[in-house]
Amino acid sequence: MYERRHEPLISREVYLRRIARSGGMAFAVVLAALFLGVSGYHWIEGIPWVDAILNAAMILGGMGPVAELNTTAGKLFAAAYALFSGLMFIVVAGLFFAPVIHRFLHKFHLEGDLKGGDD
Repeated sequence: MYERRHEPLISREVYLRRIARSGGMAFAVVLAALFLGVSGYHWIEGIPWVDAILNAAMILGGMGPVAELNTTAGKLFAAAYALFSGLMFIVVAGLFFAPVIHRFLHKFHLEGDLKGGDD
């Protein structure tokens, strides 16, 4: 997917398309995680749809729950979803920033080769 160390730096246009594709994948992951949370809050805890969206979005965004949970199953789901949301934050950040970090490192290696690196 990415160019190798010995290959030249890609054009700005290709780089921007890569960022857009990566951002689209990150957005899709966020939507899937939000769908999972909304469905769980609605079907497991019995929270109305709008409140389930609010609760899932707040947990996924790291803010915490809004609605009071009344069932044991709902509380267990909320705990699992909170842990899942923390992992999704790392995944989405990785997806979103991977092209930027790769370009920086690739450019750094190219400049090192021009200055007479040992590799």
